Amino acid sequence: MGLTVAPASIWPLAWIALIPLWVTISDRNPIQKALAWGIGYHGVALSWVLGLHPLTWMGIPWVGSVAIALTALVLFTLWGAALVVTWAITTKALFNLTPNPLTRILIGTALWCILESIWSAGPLWWTSLSYTQSPHNLAILHLGQISGPNTITAAIVAVNGLLAEAWSDRQKQTTSPNSSSASSVPLWFVHKGYLATSVALLISLHLIGFSLYNQPLNDQPNTALKVGIIQGNIPNRIKFTPQGFRSSLTGYTNGYITLAKQKVQAILTPEGALSSIWTDPPSTNDPVYQAILNKRILAWIGAHRRRERSFTNSLFTVTGTGEIYSRYDKINLVPFGEYIPFEQLLGGIINSISAIGTSQIAGESNQLFDTPFGRAIVGICFDSAFSRHFQRQAAAGGQFILTASNNDPYSAAMQFQHHAQDTMRAIETNRWAARATNTGYSAIVDPHGRTLWISGHNTYEVHAETIYRRQTQTLYVRWGDWLTLVLLGLVAVSISLEIGNNKSKK
Repeated sequence: MGLTVAPASIWPLAWIALIPLWVTISDRNPIQKALAWGIGYHGVALSWVLGLHPLTWMGIPWVGSVAIALTALVLFTLWGAALVVTWAITTKALFNLTPNPLTRILIGTALWCILESIWSAGPLWWTSLSYTQSPHNLAILHLGQISGPNTITAAIVAVNGLLAEAWSDRQKQTTSPNSSSASSVPLWFVHKGYLATSVALLISLHLIGFSLYNQPLNDQPNTALKVGIIQGNIPNRIKFTPQGFRSSLTGYTNGYITLAKQKVQAILTPEGALSSIWTDPPSTNDPVYQAILNKRILAWIGAHRRRERSFTNSLFTVTGTGEIYSRYDKINLVPFGEYIPFEQLLGGIINSISAIGTSQIAGESNQLFDTPFGRAIVGICFDSAFSRHFQRQAAAGGQFILTASNNDPYSAAMQFQHHAQDTMRAIETNRWAARATNTGYSAIVDPHGRTLWISGHNTYEVHAETIYRRQTQTLYVRWGDWLTLVLLGLVAVSISLEIGNNKSKK
């Protein structure tokens, strides 16, 4: 399963990679195998976390830098593996309530969706089974328009469950006189009924997604918005030095002027493009601000805002007259990178891990982001992994998506996984998305998840593209993750009926 995402991106493996895990549920003690599977998936998929090293530019010794990177990878991997172990234990316990294979598959599917919903409400979330299909399998990704990423997760778990049942029950269809012995069944033999059902389900789900994918966008010229993107390519190791500060000002000022000459209507910069505190009104001696006043083109500026004794990581709408029209503060902060969990206990010990040197403050979860072009849906970096933020903003009238990210010092694998997350958000909400990152990959994505332009890795780039404002609402935008609740209800009804039938027979 870990090979389904970047850098390997062998996404079809997701449709068979859960089979061994399903089969282990019949073991007396599935915990060890579930833990191994969870570590394998999350460890491989999140191996880019090691890109934190080296942190020597922050004054951290080489050995300490390695220790921090390894600790982060182990922590994130075990947190993901805990979901798998919880699923295995709970699923096995509920299997004792019913011998019906189809009910058991329903139970396993519903439980995985419930657990992903719980885990995604926490501070560490990235590796949903759904993102294994992004951005390649656009047909199946369109199921996200129905009930969000859990729709795709449910599809993957259910298809794998049916295939696992076809393998586990293969001896039931053998005509061999020794069929009562599992060892006599050829390895290639499977239960044809479950195999056919799994194939039919897989094809049907892709056909549903493909029909959604083929819906015409019908964007009107009066909804067009020509946006410019600046990818500054300022490495974190110099970002907070005088050299880095000067490079940021020069790169973003020149990029702004270049895009203004291309007659764009708005310009998007990455998360923390300017490593400075912006006030209202901004400092008049800032060359980027002076360029805005001179060219009079609106800009979305990634910078910081002073709040209490700390600051927020923010995206500002700065109009051509220099007014700060709106602001979005990053909601999902990166643990140990932007804030320290249990700071009173751990702050004095590991405060040096933070690149800024102090904890940031998260934005409110109910923020809306209005612009002169209409309401936008905004995510800053880690926010992209949390689909509910985008669903909420789309339901509140958001017409297009803006995401601003840093992504340094991580590898191209992480950057492509981040692009995969934003692709899913564009499809789920049926919105155009403009992505600006510091080191890659910046991109333009249409509502069908098609990447119209993508930047290079670790390059300075400016790009102009037309996106469109939309007001449609998918089922997911209207009702949220209703499918998980339906699956939970079906499980309850199925188990209740089977228990009732068993009692009546007795």
